[in-house]
Amino acid sequence: MLELRQIELAQGSFHMSATLTLPANARCAVIGPSGAGKSTLLMALGGFLAPVRGRILWHDKDITKTAPRERPFSVLFQDNNLFPHMNVTQNVGLGIRPSLRLSTKETSQVEAALEAVGLAGMGARKPTELSGGQQSRAALARVLVQDKPVILLDEPFAALGPALKDEMLDLVKQLSHDTGAGLLMVSHDPSDAARICEHAILVADERAHAPVLTKELLANPPEALRLYLGT
Repeated sequence: MLELRQIELAQGSFHMSATLTLPANARCAVIGPSGAGKSTLLMALGGFLAPVRGRILWHDKDITKTAPRERPFSVLFQDNNLFPHMNVTQNVGLGIRPSLRLSTKETSQVEAALEAVGLAGMGARKPTELSGGQQSRAALARVLVQDKPVILLDEPFAALGPALKDEMLDLVKQLSHDTGAGLLMVSHDPSDAARICEHAILVADERAHAPVLTKELLANPPEALRLYLGT
């Protein structure tokens, strides 16, 4: 169980709050108007932004001050963050060990992750030799090898075309199902949220609201979301 207890976040003049709970294996979209704080929420969960006050708990353990690498989350931001001077295998291996001194077992983990995302046999290629979709798959493989219980996605497929984006979303859903990992996905597109997430957290009016069923939120959106969606 993930729990945010009276969290308050601040960046410059921007402030937002959150008090909510979420099952560990839930697939949940984070949706709301631009600038409302969706990415800010994920940054705080990932350990890249310290709350002004409040606590973040994972299975009743306080992780508010825990280092990012020690948290139960793997993170994939909008920029895939693939290093151009490294090949795909090395980029994925960074998810296990930054020194890249991998054991035989860890090397096998990298190969298995590449196969899971459809990049088997492409480990020797550099990121510049991959298509945009293949780069997204490589970044997703790096998330997989971290073997964390929850995946945080901050619109990593936003730059892809509609068909390829749908393909990547379906792949994420399948991998989440296969591994049992939970998912928190920031999205500006309600169809993306509805495609793979049963629940949704609305971020609006300086607050991250408690999760509700995605289909119910989109069927009867509150005013802030309705204005954003233009409905």
